[in-house]
Amino acid sequence: MKRHFLNQKNGRRQKFRLLLGIVLPAFLFSCVEKAHEKEQGIENKPNIIYILADDLGYGDLSITGQKKFETPNIDKLAQDGMLFTQHYSGSTVCAPSRSALMTGLHTGHTFIRGNKEIRPEGQYPLDSSVVTVAELLKSAGYVNGAFGKWGLGYPGSEGDPNRQGFDTFYGYNCQRMGHNYYPYHLWENQTKVTLTANEGKKEGTYAPDEIHQKSLEFLERNKDTTFFMYYPSIIPHAELLVPDSLLHKFRGKYLPEKEYVGLDDGPQYRKGPYGSQKESHAAFAAMVYLLDKQVGEIRKKVEDLGIAENTLIIFTSDNGPHQEGGADPDYFNSNGEFKGYKRDLYEGGIRVPMIAYWPNSIKANSISNHISAFWDFLPTVGEIVEVAIPEKVDGISFLPELLGKEQRKHDFLYWEFHERGGKQAVRMGDWKGIRLKMANNPDAPIELYDLSTDPSEEDNVADDNPEMVAQIEQIMKEERTPSEVFRFEFEKLLEQ
Repeated sequence: MKRHFLNQKNGRRQKFRLLLGIVLPAFLFSCVEKAHEKEQGIENKPNIIYILADDLGYGDLSITGQKKFETPNIDKLAQDGMLFTQHYSGSTVCAPSRSALMTGLHTGHTFIRGNKEIRPEGQYPLDSSVVTVAELLKSAGYVNGAFGKWGLGYPGSEGDPNRQGFDTFYGYNCQRMGHNYYPYHLWENQTKVTLTANEGKKEGTYAPDEIHQKSLEFLERNKDTTFFMYYPSIIPHAELLVPDSLLHKFRGKYLPEKEYVGLDDGPQYRKGPYGSQKESHAAFAAMVYLLDKQVGEIRKKVEDLGIAENTLIIFTSDNGPHQEGGADPDYFNSNGEFKGYKRDLYEGGIRVPMIAYWPNSIKANSISNHISAFWDFLPTVGEIVEVAIPEKVDGISFLPELLGKEQRKHDFLYWEFHERGGKQAVRMGDWKGIRLKMANNPDAPIELYDLSTDPSEEDNVADDNPEMVAQIEQIMKEERTPSEVFRFEFEKLLEQ
């Protein structure tokens, strides 16, 4: 009996030792792995997906007032997350808006302050000294991918996405080339990818579809890592062109149609000029439909991969609606109640919808009136992943707002724009100051609007509020560092 008991006891000891030999090394390995993750700054850090529409107006979503078509997937993202009603783009055109997003600096400080071409293909590049969101995340152990339109440096330059923190890039390096939806080539990192199906006038490869597929592959490939996916779509920027399989869904629904006669042949064909479109209204609706569909597919992909609860998805637009290539923002009321379009610093040119979705972190169906801008994204990322950000940034983190905590507010927001005679704008609380035609006259008069009662900026109350005008004027003078590349005319004259 005693011997039987001892045999049982010895057997249990052997099993315990065997189990210990298996479990302890695994436990120790797990501890080492977690310590390494902590050292790399990625323990429990969320994946981040930033979807940037191109020239989508504040009123181009059904959740923000669009009546002529619906955007169910984007609406659902807002219903399950947070809709920001007072969010602003970095600028009123592509390149400086993206520069503000990537650097955390407004257009008085950010490196790229305008759309400046570098032929044959690309834009003036970000400098090597610039610290981008992608570089911050890379330092924290993130894998970074960009899919869509870049516009911050020609291939191989210091501004190339692969030199600004992105491990993978696929799409249009040049925003001018991004005007055309059946291009002759795209870029995959440093490799020019020839699209043979688009030779001549063929329309075999619709670039947004091709780019979208590459983004889904990136998600698949990195489901077990911690990643940042930047998705700067070219939709719905002109040209207004979609495959007929999409166009037929909307054909005849938006009459009278608007016909646009563009460039359909010659040496500049598919090198920037927009192609013709007989059904511009239907094409625009179809493009937003496709954008909405792709947003839904990105969300579904992260859900199918089982990583949705640890993924923050942000959706917004780079500036207000355009009037090019047959676009008709007045027909669709694309800027909602706001005055102005792309290239304006009125609300219609820079106020954009922003949606943030992060299951179990952001309260569903929440509305935020917090005043924020593109340059807030970098400090927000810095706080999320707990990495130090550059000392001099213009943004403030909106992470507390996302999490329902007490949120710090901006003293003001500032913009400058170097086209169309030069413009400056300041938002300070409910006040909005705008200075026009100041490229030759830095002391041009300032218009003043009270957005709390006049969101459409129809009633200039500058004469009745001289003290507020004086405060805004001082901000306009102080909130800019002269740029050697992007200069107003008066700055050039001072150097002579």
